[in-house]
Amino acid sequence: MHSIMNYLQAEQFLVSLTDYETSSAVIYNAANYDLRRMELLLGSVNNPHRGRGTIHITGTKGKGSTAAMISSVLSTAKYRTGLFTSPHLHTWRERIALNGRLITKKDFTAIAAVLKPFVRSINAQARFGKLTTFEVLTAMAFLYFSKKNADYQVLEVGMGGRLDATNVVNPDICIITSISLDHTQILGETLEQIAGEKAGIIKPGCTVISAPQPTEVEAVIKRKCRELKVPLIKAGKDITWQRTGGDLDRQIFKLSDKTGVYDLTVPLLGEYQLENAALAVSALNILSQRGSHIEYADIAKGLSSVRWPARLQILKRSPLVIADGAHNAYSIKKVIQSIKKFLSYKKVFIVFGSSRDKDIQGMAQELSGLANRIILTQSHHPRAASVDHLARIFKEAGVEVYTEPDPEDAVVNILAQADKDDLILITGSLFLAAEAETILLNRVN
Repeated sequence: MHSIMNYLQAEQFLVSLTDYETSSAVIYNAANYDLRRMELLLGSVNNPHRGRGTIHITGTKGKGSTAAMISSVLSTAKYRTGLFTSPHLHTWRERIALNGRLITKKDFTAIAAVLKPFVRSINAQARFGKLTTFEVLTAMAFLYFSKKNADYQVLEVGMGGRLDATNVVNPDICIITSISLDHTQILGETLEQIAGEKAGIIKPGCTVISAPQPTEVEAVIKRKCRELKVPLIKAGKDITWQRTGGDLDRQIFKLSDKTGVYDLTVPLLGEYQLENAALAVSALNILSQRGSHIEYADIAKGLSSVRWPARLQILKRSPLVIADGAHNAYSIKKVIQSIKKFLSYKKVFIVFGSSRDKDIQGMAQELSGLANRIILTQSHHPRAASVDHLARIFKEAGVEVYTEPDPEDAVVNILAQADKDDLILITGSLFLAAEAETILLNRVN
């Protein structure tokens, strides 16, 4: 008989395990990330990760958005579709969804109770190391999708790929979104090393879809596809896109591939979201060619109704307040390009916070030319860098800043300084973006 627990106890059980997401001192190797313990756990509950269509997504930027788009279209096409993403912004339950609905507290608790004795047993023996918070969450997602008889599971890699807990599946489609330098202490100092880790999700029998990549990354992906004799579809070459219009609520664009030309809209801002949409449509077309019933109307409706918060998300319109979870220099650069190209404003104010293990100097340099004023703050996440640490790095980069350790005070402070024609950008961390959303929702605009 499984132990009876409530939702709070289920959360406490997860938190009691090793959680590498809240620790920046992680060695990414087969001792810390040994997939054999995942296989032991899944084997204990009849391997729930098998037996359904699987789309596996890795990359540095755009994984979650791409996953959300695919899930939205498959749900629109009446397929029962599980979506597993990370990190969460407000609740653990955000990570596990079926047809756009978060797992209920009741199901979350019940599945945690099923897994708990097996986790305890495996961790007591620790033959292959101890199961972590993320690994158990991944197993919970698989078990939930299995219990709900999902037709498809769309899985976002937590970190890397080769050793990630999700990499126990045999996917139909592997998607590699844009790769840039991130988690360098863990995944490797060069793009080739990082690409090698990400390409570790590619398995025999799958089709690989890749975003446009730096030359050295593309070479690694091509080599892996040749080794395993799997087809590679390249976004930007095999599928192309062009923005044709848009406003603060949506982007309108054309997609072209060998199946035809699509006129589509997506309610996510930023040019890179069109690249993510191209990856998603490519995957959906492959599923369609393999026998799934996905119509053009499903793609159009699914993309137009996708939700993915904290990515160029408008929190307020006067002044314009945008939250974006960009957390490396490349992502910040893309956010700035989109802001300059598509938004109009007089002054720019920035609220910035970051995790300790990120390229803070690189982000500081990207932001320096955009802002009239930058306020540094610290989210409540355990890995958040202190404002003193941030200020020292920004100063070394020659960027003048102000500090306000409490995020709510930082947001209120900057709102008081901004006129209605100004732009406030809150960025540097998904956790800060999530906190900003809560702060502004709780304020009377």
